[in-house]
Order: sequence, then structure tokens, then C-alpha cells
Amino acid sequence: MAPERRTDPEDGTAYTYDELAEYYRGKYKNKAIEAYWETCEAVKKGKGKGKGVAEPKAKAKGKAKAKAEPEAKAKAKAKAEPKAKAKAKAKEAKPAGNFKVCVCGGAGGIGQPLSLLMGMDPNVKELCIFDLNVAMVAPQGVATDLSHLERKCEVKGYSMEVGKNPIDHLEECLTGCHLVLVPAGVPRKPGMTRDDLFKTNAGIAKGIVEACAKFCPDAVLGMIVNPVNSVVPAMAELYKKKGLDPMKIVGITTLDVVRANKFVGEITGKNPNFINIPVIGGHAGTTIIPLFSQDKISSTIAADKIPDLDTHVQNAGTDVVEAKGGKGSATLSMAYAGARFGKSVLAGLAGRRRVECAYCMSDVTDLPYFAQKVVFGPTGITKVLPLGELSEYETKRLDEAKAQLKGEIETGLKYAEGEASLEFQVSARADRAAAWRISTQGPGAAQGWAPHFNQTAQ
Repeated sequence: MAPERRTDPEDGTAYTYDELAEYYRGKYKNKAIEAYWETCEAVKKGKGKGKGVAEPKAKAKGKAKAKAEPEAKAKAKAKAEPKAKAKAKAKEAKPAGNFKVCVCGGAGGIGQPLSLLMGMDPNVKELCIFDLNVAMVAPQGVATDLSHLERKCEVKGYSMEVGKNPIDHLEECLTGCHLVLVPAGVPRKPGMTRDDLFKTNAGIAKGIVEACAKFCPDAVLGMIVNPVNSVVPAMAELYKKKGLDPMKIVGITTLDVVRANKFVGEITGKNPNFINIPVIGGHAGTTIIPLFSQDKISSTIAADKIPDLDTHVQNAGTDVVEAKGGKGSATLSMAYAGARFGKSVLAGLAGRRRVECAYCMSDVTDLPYFAQKVVFGPTGITKVLPLGELSEYETKRLDEAKAQLKGEIETGLKYAEGEASLEFQVSARADRAAAWRISTQGPGAAQGWAPHFNQTAQ
């Protein structure tokens, strides 16, 4: 009986388990390889031909020989393909352990433990901690603290005064970065509407994103800035307008996956390390859709328990806030999830493909942005994977989530349009002003006018 083949979601080629394991053996543990194999779609066997009339032996022998030769060649080719694929990937991959990572907001409640975890990643050669001078501790202090770890990475701290523009101060910090993690922004305060929160945090994110566009345009930007459902579309569209790859802007939704895995492990008594539940949609409330039907362990849970489990994942953030008496939110678990995301991005950049759920520009639904499984490779996101088969309950939830998510995405798109329009107006007005000064006061008079005008507009 021929061994089962499954389609590799990255290149669409079918491999046997042995072929897939051969490529990853020595890089990952067998359990991890087995877990990835389970995410690959099995190739459906073609319908066999019915038994016909027996042929003469000589003719049958000739046919067998003719058939054997292509089969032998096919086997040789199949055996060679993984090797060729491995060689090709080795050429594309960056050297492992030589990546520069920056944590913007690295002195905050999420930023400090996230920086600690990233500093322990063997793929990180240089770690930069950036924050404002009003942070709970100085980022230089966090960097000095982390520099004492028994790890090879060099750690540096950078601070900026409140009100200053990151693009004017982060050249050294961001230049050469491969990954920028952004746990920045303010939490939602009493009386603050969702729109108020978005406007405040979008402005903070925009400053960092603009600096990244200038100093590390090829870096992957992992956004932990609420509301993620609106901030990511806004920043991605701004990147697109600058002629950069919008797929570099990625919303980190890993915490939803981590929570779903943990909660299912608690219910079933299984190790959550071997549970892998895709969480699609968005990263807030009902837009969070765990696909319990797509994991071997969670799919065994009774259907009548799924709605409550679904709600538990959606409201997990509120549970943490209440447990902390309103004095904090999910900082440690978010740092853990952010580091898991960062580790996957760096592994992908090093040529060791990883699959994670993330919120990014997408075409798997009729919405332009969506959270789903993606493949991280040598350039960041190399492929957005389809949603797969959904249960009846999950299909209904998807329709509900899309209705809410659509409005939140539009908020981000409108912001990007407004910023682009403002930028054009400021540029045009500055050009006209400079032209007027040149015509009335001479060529040298134009120097210094536009920068001052731009500062006023911001």
C-alpha cells in the first residue's frame, strides 16, 4: 500500500511523512514535526481502474518494465525534491542567530517580560529596548538589567521625550532591525469610547510605523496596539501608500490561540503543548473565533459545551482585569504570546518555516483584513492559509464576527485615508509656501520653512 501523502501548505506539493520529517529532522523535535504533519491536508486518492482481462505474460512483462521505469524515476525525483527544496531554502535563509529585534514600549508592563523572553531567543543577536522618558522605568535600565543574562545577544536602551517624533530619534535603534514588536499605546480608561482609544493609539502607532518605514522597511512589525482590529488596517494602508509591503504589518493574536489551547487542556486533562486550535476573525470580543472542530483533542468536546468555552476565550482578557482588581490587564500572558509570535517570525526568517495565526491583509474572506493561519518564511508572511472546514456553529459565528469586524476595519481604513490626505495637503501647502518665499526673498529663504510647517501640522 502506497504511503499517505499530504500537501505542504507553503508550496502546494504533496509529501509523505518520511519526506517531510527528513527535511525537519535535527531542527525540531519529533512531536513538533508530527503536529505540523497533522495540519497538512491529505491528498485524496484517485479512483482505481477496474480489473480487466489478463494480458499475455510477455506483453504484461514489457508493460511492467515500462511502468517500472517511470515509477523508479518518480521515486528518485520524489526523494530528490526535499533535498533540492532544502538547498533552495538554505540559500534564501538568513543566518540563524544574527537577527536584530526592537521592542517599542519595552519598559512597560508587557514590554519588560516580552523583552526578557526575546533576549533568551537564540536567534536574537541584538535587542533594542525603546520607550518614552515617562515610562515606569528607564529603557536604558531595562537594557542594562537584561544585558546580564547568560545569552549572547547585545542589549541597548533608547528613550525619547514625550511629544517628540520617533522618526527624528530612532535611526540607530531601528536601522538593521528584522523584527519590531510594538506593545505600545494607552489602555482604555473609564469614559473613553472605542473611537477615542483608537485615535490616541493610532497616533502612537503611526509615529513608530513611519520610523520603521524609513529605517527598517523590510522588518516584520508585530502590533500589540489596541484596538488591533482597526490599528493594523490603518498602519498597513499607510505602508502601502508609501510603496512598502503591507504584509509586513501584522497584528499579534497569538494570545487567543494560547488561551484556547490552555482552556481545552484544562477541560480534557491533556497537555496544551499538543493542542493547536486555530483562532480566526479578529482580536476583540465576538470577532475572536476559536475553531475547536479543527483540533484532534478539542473536537472531542461535547457540542453543548462549545458555546461556553467560546465565550470563555473571548472574555479571558476581562477575567484578568477583574482578577487584578482593575489595577492591571493581561501583561505576562500577552508577553508570552508575543514572544511565541516573535520566535516563529525569526525561525521563518532563518528558513525554518512556522505556522501561526495572525491578523493581517487577507483574501480568505470578503473582508480585506482577517486573522487566520499564516506561514512565516524567509521574508515574513509567505502565505495566508485557507480557513478549512468549519462546523455549523463556527459558520454561524463567522457571519456574526464579520459584521462587527467590517466596521472596525473601516475605521482603520478611514484613518489611513485621512492621514494620506493630510500629508498631501501639508506637502502641497509647504511647496507653495516655499515657492512664495523663493520668489520674494531668494532661494536661500526656503530652507527651514517646510520642516516648521510640518511640525505645526502634526
